[in-house]
Amino acid sequence: MGLINDEYVRLLGAWPSPFVLRTRIALNLKRVPYEYLEEEDTLNSESVLNYNPVHKQIPILIHGNKPIRESLNIVMYVDETWLSGPLILPSDPFDRAVARFWDVYIDEHCFTSINGVAVAKDEEERKAAMAKLEMCMTLLEETFQECSKGRGFFGGDNIGFIDIGFGSMLGPLKVLEKFTGVKFIHPETTPGLFHWADRFYAHEAVKPVIPDIEKLVEFARLKFNTSIFK
Repeated sequence: MGLINDEYVRLLGAWPSPFVLRTRIALNLKRVPYEYLEEEDTLNSESVLNYNPVHKQIPILIHGNKPIRESLNIVMYVDETWLSGPLILPSDPFDRAVARFWDVYIDEHCFTSINGVAVAKDEEERKAAMAKLEMCMTLLEETFQECSKGRGFFGGDNIGFIDIGFGSMLGPLKVLEKFTGVKFIHPETTPGLFHWADRFYAHEAVKPVIPDIEKLVEFARLKFNTSIFK
């Protein structure tokens, strides 16, 4: 490949990962050219072990020869490093704090609930995870109404930090809806999120990198050897 200059951008990722998707959307929003490197076996990847020896996880953004790790941390780095394109995090300190709070909430509660339904050991455990996920959607509906202020996205007129954080989870959520028959985002119970999801998928920064749902379905069948995906 030759010498790597200080501005050369690479992304180590895997196509099914919602956390990798966050990084790709952020780079697209900022119109940053980058090389995407698909890591098929991240647990044994020499590049992943070299650039992220602590967590051994993707995504890893490499700017020049400097690795940046953890998806939300990477999105913030992209926003602060490249001034092209819209702001991802709000300029107001309070609004920034709110956005960071909800993205952490999405990871700690929404994503873990999606996984919880998939890996539940019995029906009782599965119902508890589904109830928690439905509560997450209710709270995010309220948050959307508050943060969007009547506009199209959590970030207002354009995709922002919460949009990227939650939007990256739409694929796994749709896969779960397909297998459980439960609509977690519904035009009657969560109308704001329902129409927001359509706008998110259609956005020029999202559309080229969003994984195909049927492909995600097949991936879930292979990854989660439980009755819910059979």
